[in-house]
Amino acid sequence: MLDQKTIDIVKSTVPVLEEHGENITKRFYQLMFGNHPELLNIFNHANQKQGRQQRALASAVYAAAKYIDNLEAILPVVSQIAQKHRSLGIKPEHYPIVGKHLLLAIKDVLGDAATDDIMTAWEKAYGVIADAFINLEKGLYDKAGTQDGGWEDFREFKVDKIVQESDVIKSFYFVPADGGKIASFIPGQYISIRLKDIPGEQYSHIRQYSLSQCKDDSYYRISVKREDSINDRPAGKVSSFLHTHVKEGDIVELSAPAGEFILEDQSEKPTVLLSGGVGITPMFCMLQKLADQEQKTTFIQAAINGNIHAFRDAVKEIEENNESIDAYFCYEKPTELDRSEKHFDKEGYITADWLNQLISDKEAIVYMCGPVPFMQAMYEALLEIGIKKDHIRYEFFGPSMQLKEPQTV
Repeated sequence: MLDQKTIDIVKSTVPVLEEHGENITKRFYQLMFGNHPELLNIFNHANQKQGRQQRALASAVYAAAKYIDNLEAILPVVSQIAQKHRSLGIKPEHYPIVGKHLLLAIKDVLGDAATDDIMTAWEKAYGVIADAFINLEKGLYDKAGTQDGGWEDFREFKVDKIVQESDVIKSFYFVPADGGKIASFIPGQYISIRLKDIPGEQYSHIRQYSLSQCKDDSYYRISVKREDSINDRPAGKVSSFLHTHVKEGDIVELSAPAGEFILEDQSEKPTVLLSGGVGITPMFCMLQKLADQEQKTTFIQAAINGNIHAFRDAVKEIEENNESIDAYFCYEKPTELDRSEKHFDKEGYITADWLNQLISDKEAIVYMCGPVPFMQAMYEALLEIGIKKDHIRYEFFGPSMQLKEPQTV
């Protein structure tokens, strides 16, 4: 427990962290990777270059300072981060390294403003926060390792099958290399894949991918979009390697399923599954489960066109065989074939008016996944049509973030 003086000092730094938080976290990663380059085997290099990891950490540090006297208030965020840490292989021995370099970064950025009292208070606070994560993650590791078919860290899997789902999306089917069982999972969860042999890369690369199939417990399936270079954004190292180098029979390393963006056990309210692009991957898994339960579900998917769209036929088949399922597709730039075959229900973008037509029961629970701009627009549209904020569930690709609240006039 922290004494009141320490709590007061930490909370007094909230305005400073709001202003300088991202500079502190940028400096933190520079210092830590400079002294411990081996940690580059764990962290996502692309998120570092894009600044997403720095912004996410700055937000987490800010929240920790703000709620240092009531960490339970940020438990959902802490739990989400802990799930990601377990899937990456973050261990207790990593926390002293992080703490040391976070304190060095605070002192480096704030200079004389980081007084001895502030540094001492933050050292104590970090100890409490680190212990909370370590204890939470120990439970996650124990659960992952002791469940039927489970394991704690990474396990070798064989690529059993590869299926081209669209021009840019491939599905990869993985079975255990040891022939054993695999751990069960809840629709919406993800696995981490660790690749050590990407040409020209010194370090391992780990990425999280949602599980896109939940009808068979003998394999895991992920469906990966090939991220090509666009403007100043380079091509995705892992997605490109999976698409161009990985073949059936290859061995990869996977973590056990993780994540808290999961299909909840609720049958009294209808469900809306709302996705953009490859954000369909966790939604398709959820749809399969909801169809089995004959749960009233509205499935809404945005895609550029039918050439890019994965699982269209599979979704339509589920809809045709289940009276409880309604599926709608919105294509930004439909092809002539899309038009002639009536592959879509709306052209352009998903709008609040269209959502209002499709979602008749505003008490529905909404799950959504996709690119950040898509989810921000959908979040605002859902609130506009009367969906309650606490009925909206979402997950980002990459570091944890929060959607911005709509501006009020």
